[in-house]
Order: sequence, then structure tokens, then C-alpha cells
Amino acid sequence: MAYYVGVDLGATNVRAVVGDETATVLGSDARGTPRGPTGIAVTEAVLSVVRNACAEADVDPDEVLAAGIGSIGPLDLAAGVVLNPANLPDTVERIPLVGPVSRLLDTEEVHLHNDTNAGVIGERFHSERNPDDMVYLTVSSGIGAGVAVDGNVLSGWDGNAGEVGHMTVDPHGFMTCGCGLDGHWEGYCSGNNIPKYARELHEEDPIETALPIEDPDFSAVDVFEAAGEDVFADHVIDQLAHWNAMGIANVIHAYAPLVVSVGGAVALNNPERVLDPVREKLADMVFINVPEIRLTDLGDDVVVKGALASALTGGTGDRSRVESPP
Repeated sequence: MAYYVGVDLGATNVRAVVGDETATVLGSDARGTPRGPTGIAVTEAVLSVVRNACAEADVDPDEVLAAGIGSIGPLDLAAGVVLNPANLPDTVERIPLVGPVSRLLDTEEVHLHNDTNAGVIGERFHSERNPDDMVYLTVSSGIGAGVAVDGNVLSGWDGNAGEVGHMTVDPHGFMTCGCGLDGHWEGYCSGNNIPKYARELHEEDPIETALPIEDPDFSAVDVFEAAGEDVFADHVIDQLAHWNAMGIANVIHAYAPLVVSVGGAVALNNPERVLDPVREKLADMVFINVPEIRLTDLGDDVVVKGALASALTGGTGDRSRVESPP
């Protein structure tokens, strides 16, 4: 039997799975992504979950033929590393990935992707109904997109195609993104930045609210849980819908997808509050055909399953490269 590894390195969690040649998961492990002190701590977390997933599958790491990694960016594909990720502390400057995983598994077949590129590979590999022209969009700790055009996943020379969360949606730059630049979509609508945006909106218009605005632990979860019962929470969600619709409209105009499949914790946990308002707004914002906007069928597993599919297919996600695809 042949064995493969898939890794999902996110700003919040890192996960690994071991699968066979049919992409059946035999073992898995997950843990929170370390916040430092340096990128080496993140690398060690990746290696730890890979070892544990192999142990659960009763597979020696050196039996693994290939691995795929879906990671937060930005990436340096040539070096096989993450450089200065926007959603981790500034002390995390460089996260080595390809070299350490290659040494652990004793294989040169380690394929690194932006996490959303791994996501669109997973969407297309594991579902017969997904078309050759589609986008996988994540709204989570950050915002990004994996794009397939004419069946080809767009990666870019350095692996950073699809960083749509860093599109400028607000030229006035009301919010500063985690990357340090102003007006980016991610600076308003990502899970990390929603509470910051809510605080700024409240400072501008301090209406009465039950939201714990001043609490250091105030989070996006608080905003969505108060929806329908708190006027200010509803106002924040309306503003998020405006920026999300604008961002998705930009993605549609750029890539003309037939489907936009949406994942990430913010969307998966609040589909009616996140996706329904976007669907309502797009007809008035999009010049070309409006695609289907739907929640991913793969849930939280979309990136790690895409990474596993990448390992099976030599980094391409092409189902025809697997003798008996699922």
C-alpha cells in the first residue's frame, strides 16, 4: 500500500493526515498553531502533527511516498518557506516547511501551496460536481482564494496568487490590515480583524451595545452571537456584508468562475449572516455572469484534504493522475 501525507498550516491550527492511494484518511492529528517565539516553533508543530498522524495510522514516516502542504502565506516556493505571515506575531519571520518535512519523511516529493490553492485542489478532487472554472474562498483568521481557470490552479511564480484578502476595498483606509497596509478586505472581514473593526465603528458612533467592546477577549464570535438582538452587532454585520460583497464581486470580475465555494471558520459558523447578504447584493455589483455562491461541502477539512490530494497527484490535483480516484 502507498501512503501520503497532507498538512494544513493555518494561523489558528495546524493539522496533518495520512492517507492511502484512494485518499482514505488512516490517521490524523491537530494542535493550535504556536504564536512563536520564532518560526521554528511553528515548524516543530508541523513535524509533531505529521509524526502523530503517522503513528495513529501505524505508518513509519519513511514509508510515506509524498506530502502536500497547504499553508498561510506569503510563501517563498523556491526556498520552501513562509515569510512574514500577516496573522502571526512579527517575531515569526520565517517558517521552514518543505526541507524539514522532506527530511522527516525521507522523500523529495513535498508540494507546498498557499492554503487556498490547496483548498481549490481539494474541492475539485473530492467532488465530481465542481467545474474547471471555480474559486475556493476562505473567510477565517485571514481571507484568501484558490482559483482554477480552465482546469488549471493558479499558483504564480512564488506561490502567492490568490491573496485576494489584500485587495484594497476601501481607498480611505479606515482599517489597517495585519500586513500593515490600509484598506484591505482582510482588515475588515477576517476573523482576526472583525473585533478591531467593531471597536473602530463603535468609537466613531458609540451607540449603546451589549457587546463587550472593551474586553481583551472580545471576538468575532461575540458579534455573530448577538446578531438579531443587538442593534450595534447588526450594524457591524451589515458593514461586513458590504465589504464581503465588494471583495467577492472583485474576485468574480477577475476570474469569471462558475462557482465560488466558501469555507473558513467565519463563513462555516455563520453562513446565513455571511453568505446570504452577499448573494442579495451581487446582482447589483457584478457586470458579468453571477456565479453560484455556496458553502464548501468539505467543511474544515477542505485544505488538509486538498493537501493530501496534492500529494497523490504530484502537486497538480489532477484526478486523472490517480488510478482509482475517490
